[in-house]
Amino acid sequence: MTDQNQSADSSTQCGCKLGRITAEYDLVGLDGDLIAYWTGAGDEQYSTRELATHVNQRVLETALEDADLPPKEGEVENTYRLLTDDDVSSGTQVQTRNELERDGVPIEQVESDFISHQTVYNHLTDCLDTALETPSDEERLERSAEKLGALQNRTAAVTTDTVDQLERNDILDIGEFNVAVSVTVTCEDCFQEYTVRDLLEEQSCDCETSS
Repeated sequence: MTDQNQSADSSTQCGCKLGRITAEYDLVGLDGDLIAYWTGAGDEQYSTRELATHVNQRVLETALEDADLPPKEGEVENTYRLLTDDDVSSGTQVQTRNELERDGVPIEQVESDFISHQTVYNHLTDCLDTALETPSDEERLERSAEKLGALQNRTAAVTTDTVDQLERNDILDIGEFNVAVSVTVTCEDCFQEYTVRDLLEEQSCDCETSS
């Protein structure tokens, strides 16, 4: 594993998106933090998804400060949640973006600078030459969720495109529509049904509770 001090300035030398963001937003000490959090032990170890959230919140915090809007305690986390959480309505997200834009925050650029957990992983392994001896259970769950989510998104995209083509050729008549793809898993012992996302979060079915 690369020494943290030797990696402190690596972001400014690499060409990946995270390196560019680190330099543009002057995120001092970020590489050292990422290495320490990713390779920590137990509760001190962060997943790459958590690290991506950490980076994105620092980007948002810097943007707020640059707009002369020094955030109060908890404000960055809440604003980031309003912008990115799947449980937040689209109306609330639009309102949040409009308010930030009105206050002088270039929110469209800020959001385009947000990174994914895969970007964090690539930066840690490729740019910072950092590795874990074995992936944590959480990392394995996240990678599985990412793979399955990509498949669901692909299915939804293909379905949307197919319906659009049929409508354009006057073969199908439909108004504005949305496509949702949901995969369920049913345990044949306890007969409990889960979405894949819920099963990965719970990490067990009702059989575990019953036993």
